[in-house]
Amino acid sequence: MFKLSEIKELIKLVDQTSVHELEIENEGARISIRKPGRTEVVNVQTAASVPHTYVQAAPSPAAAAAPAEASTPAGRDLSGLHQIVSPMVGTFYRAPSPDAPSFVNEGDKVHDKTVVCILEAMKLMNPLEAEVKGEIVEVLAQNGQLVEFGQPLFLVKPE
Repeated sequence: MFKLSEIKELIKLVDQTSVHELEIENEGARISIRKPGRTEVVNVQTAASVPHTYVQAAPSPAAAAAPAEASTPAGRDLSGLHQIVSPMVGTFYRAPSPDAPSFVNEGDKVHDKTVVCILEAMKLMNPLEAEVKGEIVEVLAQNGQLVEFGQPLFLVKPE
């Protein structure tokens, strides 16, 4: 099976070159990365009969800036607010399980190590920490929503 870090490196390699398609097989696992235009698709499949997992590859840093800016609340003054952004493409979850309370809500105080959400990528649950001490002003993503690399998820008023 491929490690997430290996897949990220392969995506960067394809993104930074003129290569439009890359397919690798290793120990019964196969990965295929295609770059048709601006959207890259990663297809991971094991030799056993396992359903395909498709993940949109992270855009280049220049391309990531535009969606991040576009997803901020329009006409809102963000000066003095810290944005907690998604470090990857994945599914946003506000709670550790469907019947558990949210990690944080608007008005909650957080510190730099407070887990604010979970991002699921390729069946791996990745906790995301606040990175700053302050108060959650707004939750910008919906539970279960697919989020992009660099997309703002929370607004925090730093202390």
